[in-house]
Amino acid sequence: MGLLRIRNMTKNFGGVKAVDSFNCNVQEGRTQAIIGPNGAGKTTIFNLITGIYKPSEGEIEFDGKTITGHAPHQIARQGIARTFQNIRLFPDFSVLENIQAADHLRSSYSLFHGFLPTPLRRRQEQASRAHALELLHLVGLEQRFGERARNLPYGHQRRLEIARALALEPKILLLDEPAAGMNPEETQGLMVLIQQIKDQFHLTILLIEHHMELVMGLCDFITVIDFGKEIAEGTPEQIQANPQVIQAYLGVEE
Repeated sequence: MGLLRIRNMTKNFGGVKAVDSFNCNVQEGRTQAIIGPNGAGKTTIFNLITGIYKPSEGEIEFDGKTITGHAPHQIARQGIARTFQNIRLFPDFSVLENIQAADHLRSSYSLFHGFLPTPLRRRQEQASRAHALELLHLVGLEQRFGERARNLPYGHQRRLEIARALALEPKILLLDEPAAGMNPEETQGLMVLIQQIKDQFHLTILLIEHHMELVMGLCDFITVIDFGKEIAEGTPEQIQANPQVIQAYLGVEE
């Protein structure tokens, strides 16, 4: 039994089958990747897992429970957090406020406490701020907590989005092309950060990435898809030597 199990998942958009009977089993504690050519359906799979889309067919189980068709906020509360291929921060919020916005999903005070400055609300607000500052320290942004998110350099925005996802205290973290747009130095720093996050929080990580150095350097297991269907899975060494994978990426037979 994996922490996340996807069975025969299909997603149709009109006459287009974006995901075709996809199967995947993510074991707890792994760093696992889904890779494939552009347009293979990778981000659609993340959108299905996190409830942005509902599957046309198939089932998704997380931590032993079916989450197929659940709303995004319900899935987030169960322990699945994600980043996006195109960064989705609150650009006019401060760096700190971006993390606190996610942290509020875990708040336990009622609507009554939300309208009035009760002791419970004050305690939770203080705890939220402290938690957010800890996460900013982890990703190296604690000195920029008061800046607007839009003013951060691109690589720092990527790190802020990861910190915001961690504010949900997930069991599994989904990273959608976290190294996109980064230079080699930023990518190396990101690899170190992802490994640190996994070790510190005992997380399971599922990522989509085109940067093969990052995939091969971080991942224990890889699933390869093409035209929405898995064509191979295995260790990095097995994937690198797989003829189907080489054909999918290069369009040639070995």
